[in-house]
Amino acid sequence: MSPTTPFSTLARAMARGTRPSDLLPELHRELLAALGAARSVVLESSPVSNDYIASSGRGFDGVGTAWVRDSEAQELSRIAAAGPAVVTLSTLPSLEARLESRRALIIPVKLAKRPTILVVARPEVPESEALEVGTRAEVEFGIVLEWARLAREGSFHHRMRELSLVFARGVTSAASLAPALEIVAHEANTLLGTRRISVWLHDRRARELLFTASSDPQPEKTPRLPAESGEAAARGLRFDRPQLVGHGVDRLLVAPLRVWRRALGTLIVEGGAPGVDDEHLLDVAHDLARQLAAGIENVQLLDEIVRQRRLLEDTFNSLTDLLLVTDRNLTVVQVNDALVERLNRPRTEIVGSTLSSVVGDSVAAWAVEPEPDHGAAASRTFENPGLNGTFSVTMSPLVNEEEETVGRVLVAKDITAQTRLTADREALRARLTQSEKLAALGQFVAGIAHEMNNPLQGIMGHLELLIDHSEAAAPVRNELRRIFREAARASRIVRNLLVFTGSRRMTRRRLRIDRVISRALASRRVALDRAGIAIVREFSEAVPTVAGDPLLLQQAFLNLLINAEHAIKSRGESGRIELATTATDDNVVVTVRDTGTGIAADVLPRIFDPFFTTKEVGQGTGLGLAITYGIVQEHGGTIAVENAPGGGALFRITFPVRAEVM
Repeated sequence: MSPTTPFSTLARAMARGTRPSDLLPELHRELLAALGAARSVVLESSPVSNDYIASSGRGFDGVGTAWVRDSEAQELSRIAAAGPAVVTLSTLPSLEARLESRRALIIPVKLAKRPTILVVARPEVPESEALEVGTRAEVEFGIVLEWARLAREGSFHHRMRELSLVFARGVTSAASLAPALEIVAHEANTLLGTRRISVWLHDRRARELLFTASSDPQPEKTPRLPAESGEAAARGLRFDRPQLVGHGVDRLLVAPLRVWRRALGTLIVEGGAPGVDDEHLLDVAHDLARQLAAGIENVQLLDEIVRQRRLLEDTFNSLTDLLLVTDRNLTVVQVNDALVERLNRPRTEIVGSTLSSVVGDSVAAWAVEPEPDHGAAASRTFENPGLNGTFSVTMSPLVNEEEETVGRVLVAKDITAQTRLTADREALRARLTQSEKLAALGQFVAGIAHEMNNPLQGIMGHLELLIDHSEAAAPVRNELRRIFREAARASRIVRNLLVFTGSRRMTRRRLRIDRVISRALASRRVALDRAGIAIVREFSEAVPTVAGDPLLLQQAFLNLLINAEHAIKSRGESGRIELATTATDDNVVVTVRDTGTGIAADVLPRIFDPFFTTKEVGQGTGLGLAITYGIVQEHGGTIAVENAPGGGALFRITFPVRAEVM
């Protein structure tokens, strides 16, 4: 570094593209050569204290350590403030010992961001020449040091960006957040050369700060802090930008992990970063905190989305009703577990299918109908064989954010049990009504039967006397016997009426129901043949016996046969009566079907009412089916009627197999 060629080394080095870290030793060499000296050192002020630390030099060891401390550092700053000067080092004993010289050239370095001083031990050239070299050196070293700082900061920022990318790629869920932050804290601490870096995250629900990650493997003494506490980590939540808190070795850099309108936590940097000034360190911390906050927010948002989706799916699948969602083409896009279980088909097979293939054509046809009002729900009840039950289906339009209908939401509630319960309740109500009618009829019939029974007994007694003891009655004895039989028959009818009304107990015994039906048929055979009515019998041999009164049961079936006969004759042509017996686990079932005109819908509910008849006056009393109903009920059975497919009426009578014999 000759007096006649200022910046020559610097110019040549920049032209060759030499790195600033390689250029500093060359500058030291040329400086020492120009001054005839053996030792030179660059002292930079520490960002943490006022100490001066040796950052580069020539002719000695100990770069990176503090050379001048406390009051001596203040004295050195005072001397350098006056500009380049050759001074004795009597007031700077530690520097004198390091340089092994009592005399030195002190040069304040320009352009450096932190206070920086260049010291040359024992220059051998005249003082004026030394000062001239020092004047040039303060600029050259300043340019190179600033160049080195910028290069270092550029490299540092590049490495910090790479670290942020590693974090962003390494964290995919809340479970991987803490390990990823541990890696970032360790790598950033190594890069900065600080004592420790830790990350605290804010739990908004608990209003606490949680110690989440640290470059130091030792656990934190207090892993939880109230968000409103005065600790640095908690106070950092309320900062807008990184701040330095405290002084000396206790100084902390507190950076909020802030996103829009809220802080997610704090980044704590403990100790200084050698070679990094405070302003740069604050900028680095701000960038790192911003990148971490963005990554943490993304993870938390993703975790919240996943949590909300899981909650929605759990809610969706916890419903016992069957839920199904379609698009606007009525293609199934979502179903809940209840529907999957009901259909007993894989979910993957159901999703993507047409609505009709899942819930049937009737529901699909209804879903195609336009909604009466935008956003209104509609309900309808369906018998669905595919779903095996009766369902109340509620359909709502699926509306997006633009309030456009993009599909359908169907909720099917299984009301099979309720429907059956309602039907059973209606049947019970009908039976109770019928029982009340029969009870009223019973009281009426009982009174008549009692009144008729006494004169009948008197007639029968006198007939017996005439037949057995009167010679005058001999010519008409056969006619008297016929009269006696008819009177006896009338007496039995009266007794049966008394049984029907509950005036006396029945005599039950085990009997075969097909034989009772056969006796009823035999008593009506002539009338049926005369009307051209064929009888079709399908009696099962496996039908067990039942407990009953044969006379009453014969009367019940005889009434049904007469009813069928009249129904067929009303058509004016021949017909057919079909009788069948079957057995279930607990019941014997008898069906009586005719090919008559059937029963009008308004007549069906009243068919078993006492004195109700559709025949003309004089053609019927309206008691036959009512008496049959009472007899069946008295035997613990049930009787029901419906119009048979293809025409005619179908009566179905059930008797319990295990009824007691009384």
